[in-house]
Amino acid sequence: MRQYIKYIDGLLTSAVEKDPATTSKLEAYFFTPGVQALANHYRAHRLFKKGKTFRALMLAKKSRRKTGIEIHPAAVIGERVFIDHGMGIVIGGTAIVEDDVTIYHGVTLGGIDLSPDNKRHPTVKKGAMLGAGSTILGDITIGENSKVGANSLVLKDVPDNATAVGSPVRIIEH
Repeated sequence: MRQYIKYIDGLLTSAVEKDPATTSKLEAYFFTPGVQALANHYRAHRLFKKGKTFRALMLAKKSRRKTGIEIHPAAVIGERVFIDHGMGIVIGGTAIVEDDVTIYHGVTLGGIDLSPDNKRHPTVKKGAMLGAGSTILGDITIGENSKVGANSLVLKDVPDNATAVGSPVRIIEH
């Protein structure tokens, strides 16, 4: 329980720090769909790891209906992740999102490999920012502190500290 409270506090702190429209942790808790989706995912992920797949999937479904944010219970999500205007976000089952990542609305962390035995979804490293509507597909890595521009299509790795934009993506800063 203590670990859950610490995780939620990190989400709330991140929301207040990264969203100028959010003025308090209380406001973030009740009115920020990203916080609600990540809090539900925390619980669903633990159920999934314990083999309680049906319960985990039901909680994920309920969260998706409430928030518009779809996170598979098998996905690994770090601490202090901030989801702003989360409607339409999809995070696949083998995705890994590290600490302090910012995700804007309409982002897809999707798979292109259909084999259930392979890692099919992206890894997003610490401190990265994923712009609104960006689509990141496959077992690729978005580097630490990198930025992916809005509506970008990413099918290859983005190095650390880079800015990637376009469809298909190109690196404009490194």
